Amino acid sequence: MAEPKRKTSRARRDNRRSHHALNKTLNVVTCAKCGKTVKPHTTCENCGTYPKRAKKVVKKPEKQENKK
Repeated sequence: MAEPKRKTSRARRDNRRSHHALNKTLNVVTCAKCGKTVKPHTTCENCGTYPKRAKKVVKKPEKQENKK
C-alpha cells in the first residue's frame, strides 16, 4: 500500500472534517387534522392520519415500572 510522504496538517485535516458536523435542526410539519407537530412522512401519533390517507395507528403500551 502507498504511504503518505508527509503528515497531514491540523488545518487540512480539520477542513476535511468540517462537513462531518450534524445539523441540530429537526424538520417538523403540522398535522392537517389535529394540528399537532409531527415528523414529515410519518403518521400522526395523536389522530393516526397520514397526509391524504387515514391509517390505523396502534399505540404502544407504556412501560410499567418494577415495584418491589
